[in-house]
Amino acid sequence: MLIEGWYFLDALYMTVITLSTVGYREVHSLTASGMIFTMTLILVGVGFIFYIAGNFIQFMVEGQIREILERRKLKKKIQSLRDHYIICGYGRVGRVVARELLTKPVKIVVIERDPNKIQNLEDEAIPYVRGEATDEANLLRAGIRHAQGLVAAMGADVDNVYITLSARGLNPDLFIMARGNKEGSEKKLLQAGADKVVCPHKIGAQRMAHGILRPTVTDFLELAMINKGRDIQMEEIPVASSSKLIGVALQDSGIRKDLDLIVIAIKRASGEMLFNPSSQAQIQAGDTVIAVGENKNLIRLEEILNPCGVNET
Repeated sequence: MLIEGWYFLDALYMTVITLSTVGYREVHSLTASGMIFTMTLILVGVGFIFYIAGNFIQFMVEGQIREILERRKLKKKIQSLRDHYIICGYGRVGRVVARELLTKPVKIVVIERDPNKIQNLEDEAIPYVRGEATDEANLLRAGIRHAQGLVAAMGADVDNVYITLSARGLNPDLFIMARGNKEGSEKKLLQAGADKVVCPHKIGAQRMAHGILRPTVTDFLELAMINKGRDIQMEEIPVASSSKLIGVALQDSGIRKDLDLIVIAIKRASGEMLFNPSSQAQIQAGDTVIAVGENKNLIRLEEILNPCGVNET
């Protein structure tokens, strides 16, 4: 318009066919200045258009490649897991279970279908399998044959029953904990193969009642189990055969004197439970010691009772 004195539409049309490299024809004859401007427009404008298009294509391709690589990396990571726990469902219950397990050196894999919850899993760097937990293929993708345990935390009892049946069939030795949502679901889940069934609504109601009837006991349990901002908690520690406290009586073990811990109970390998064990009770290989105290001292006790960090029982 400035150089050749063309109308707006003619100048716009000429610019578009030049930048798009179509170039049907020149609208009007060009002067030498118009030719120079057109060549400059081609070199600069067309190059810029190609640069933008190239970057856009690169962004799209790299994004897809990155996503594919991340999926492969996640798949390999899950396939390499051993003795991990599978959590079916990342809702209110599954999320709490996952976060509690991650406070310890426990490996987990979550099976979830909701895209929003999957985004949360990615943000928290938690391995996951996308899809229905009731699908056996997803259980296999989560490494159920090499897993130590499974938590069926779905919101529907029918889903938890189906997951329990499928999981038990795929791995007969698997420890299965299932969530019960309705009255009478506990029996069905146990019959389906669950080792333990937890009913959140029942436990919540009982806790509220205990908060009224036994407030001090409730405060202690919250302090020991939930660890609300305090460094005191209750822990169970397996006794390995390599522990130096094998055959040692509690009064000579130094657990109370040196570690300032209270031994609540000792569970024998046979399943016998010794509540408030006497000072003469001896620690045996295969026992599980339940103690209360500061977390740092519990860690020291675990190093003594289980030196290799492996549950040999």
